[in-house]
Amino acid sequence: MQIAILLVHVLAAIALVVLVLLQQGKGAEAGAAFGGGSSQTVFGSRGSGGFLSKLTGGLAALFFVTSLGLAYFATNASSAPQSGIPDAQVIEQQHNGAPTLDDGDQSRNNAAPALEEGGGQESSNP
Repeated sequence: MQIAILLVHVLAAIALVVLVLLQQGKGAEAGAAFGGGSSQTVFGSRGSGGFLSKLTGGLAALFFVTSLGLAYFATNASSAPQSGIPDAQVIEQQHNGAPTLDDGDQSRNNAAPALEEGGGQESSNP
């Protein structure tokens, strides 16, 4: 159900952007007065303003409803994985179950080798 609402939400958002970009601005009527051909449109002599405005309003309402639905699913999702800092018991269980580097052989000397003091001198003969 959540996937279907998300799909409708994304499609409504894309359609809303396309419809807003298709609509003409406020100054578009001035060009129609000088033979812009507004009577030859598909939507009639009044133009597409009324139809596109109603369709944009409907898509905006659909977008808001799907947004509220997705918010409802996000707050009531019990199957979602818990995020954040785990409890102390979970950390202790993970620590007890997994071997660490310190659990190895204690008899080995893991110190890094030191450089010898006098072995690396260069001779001063030219």
